[in-house]
Amino acid sequence: MTADHSVLVIDDDKRLTTLLLDVLKLHNLDAVGVNSAAEARAALVSHTFDIIVIDWMMPQEDGMEFIINLRRYDREIPVIMLTAMSDIDNKLEGFKNGVDDYITKPFEGKELVARIKSIMKRCKNKTSNEEIILRFGECEFNVGTGHISHNSRNIELSSWEVTLLKTLCMRPNQPFSREELSKKLDFIVSDRTIDVQITRLRKKIGDNTKNPAIIKTIRHIGYAINIES
Repeated sequence: MTADHSVLVIDDDKRLTTLLLDVLKLHNLDAVGVNSAAEARAALVSHTFDIIVIDWMMPQEDGMEFIINLRRYDREIPVIMLTAMSDIDNKLEGFKNGVDDYITKPFEGKELVARIKSIMKRCKNKTSNEEIILRFGECEFNVGTGHISHNSRNIELSSWEVTLLKTLCMRPNQPFSREELSKKLDFIVSDRTIDVQITRLRKKIGDNTKNPAIIKTIRHIGYAINIES
């Protein structure tokens, strides 16, 4: 059976993370658990997630800091915050910074499942009437959902790859500098990281990496995507 949605769980409490993963998988949700913001960023590079569940109080980089950085390059992915802080000012701070929902600790696993499915249902209804389909090469890219297919075969993109592709599609046939693209991903991403991600993206969409026709390298500037009119 195919999972309903893919969930990234971020909590420094390894025992709680394991319990949450068990509950989510029991309710047909594909869940990945990590125990720090750094591990979460690594997961976002290699996987696509529909929703993030994150603990607020974590060492080094806490949940709110992570969300603030996340919203620099991804304003769409829903986020549920887990917190023991029930004060209204804390919640208002979270909503201001891009949190979609709160669950106050302690909580029941079935409540988390219900909140996830409710948010995902709203997201589905929101995007179903606002689909923009762009075509390049043999690919069709749904800008609203981030889903892409090559010759009618679905292609699995990481969250970073989706963000890069959406960004390039904002200005079809016009170049983006590496600096512009890095700001969409994360403020600490290097030019080399951008080049690596573009190469991976080219391979996935069937672009020739040596002589690309879809994502073109613009010398001394960066990259541009060739969209069919």
